[in-house]
Parts: sequence; structure tokens; C-alpha cells
Amino acid sequence: MGGGIASGSGLFKFVRPGFRPQSTDFQAAAMWGVAAGTGALWLIQPFGWLKKTFFEKPEPEGQ
Repeated sequence: MGGGIASGSGLFKFVRPGFRPQSTDFQAAAMWGVAAGTGALWLIQPFGWLKKTFFEKPEPEGQ
């Protein structure tokens, strides 16, 4: 028996072996996800909002 990701999975048990996803399919999907995320960050460029929201401390309201 093969030792791939989909070989022991019950999720793909009913799919013909030629159409089961291989490890390279998962690698390609992950790389496309990284490319899409990088493209979205490049397009939107929310770095000022991220800095203001997460890294700057708010000033006390009472002073």
C-alpha cells in the first residue's frame, strides 16, 4: 500500500485512485494561499492600521 496522505484517509475512500489528491496537490494549494495572502497585503497595505491597532499603546482617557 502507498504511504501518501490520502491513502489512509476515509474521506477519499470512494474516489478512484487516479483522482485522489496527492501531496503535491496540497503543496500547490498552500503555495497558492501564500501567494493570494501576499497579493492581498500588497494590494491593501494595512500597515498603518496594524501599527496603530496592535503596537501603539492608547493614551489614558482621564488625563
